[in-house]
Amino acid sequence: MHYFDRLSDSAFRATSHTGGAWNTAEQHIAPSLGLLAHVVDLDREQRGQGSLRIGRLSYDILGTLPIGEVTTSVRVLRAGRTIELVEATLSHDDRVAVVARAWLMGAYDTEGLAGTAFPTIPGPEGMPSWDPTTVWPGGFIDGVEVRRAQTEPGRAAFWVRTPIALVGGEKVGAVARTAGLLDIANGMTTRADPRDVAFPNLDLTMHLFGEPRGDWVGFDTTVSFGSDGLGLTHSVVSDAFGPIGTSAQILTVRPS
Repeated sequence: MHYFDRLSDSAFRATSHTGGAWNTAEQHIAPSLGLLAHVVDLDREQRGQGSLRIGRLSYDILGTLPIGEVTTSVRVLRAGRTIELVEATLSHDDRVAVVARAWLMGAYDTEGLAGTAFPTIPGPEGMPSWDPTTVWPGGFIDGVEVRRAQTEPGRAAFWVRTPIALVGGEKVGAVARTAGLLDIANGMTTRADPRDVAFPNLDLTMHLFGEPRGDWVGFDTTVSFGSDGLGLTHSVVSDAFGPIGTSAQILTVRPS
């Protein structure tokens, strides 16, 4: 019950639990985004920078991935004691499929300043269960639990969690675990039937102002389509204690 098996320091093999929604023979990109956050975490610890926190993760999705072996790499673009910029890549057969950049930031005591105007959403216990396999196929979607309150197509609040570990036999940090679920937002409150309109995302950017806590990840999500083939899925991201950041995905909207 995990998304990846580790093969070496830099190589992993995807399991069937990564099966995609647009094409079940390809990986759903969500676990791969979590994997890149995990390797950034491990590199940070190995370099003695464990006190730094991930404030932003931005991913550019350059192509699809089969359910097979992938390799990762990490390099520091901007070194520093309190601020660093780190880049990580995920490749298959020497072709880079995802590029991630993470801003690592020093932690300071700002408890007395903490607060946000982002609205809170009801907790998972206050939302009905919803089966996403009624809309989407694939091993990844089949392995998540969803509670959802939909206002209209393209507008919903929902909670997601999974019992499936990111990497077999490895401890994974809270940010990486959360990052491995964020890409699901684009499919949880669709504006159009995916059998009639394709709307995959080309990127994902997460900003965090709080460390995720608990198993559930909450989303307050709005999906927007423009008139010329571009779209946006925007989410306020929460844990059980309230909003902790945002996530955005640019979409290519393609009617069949």
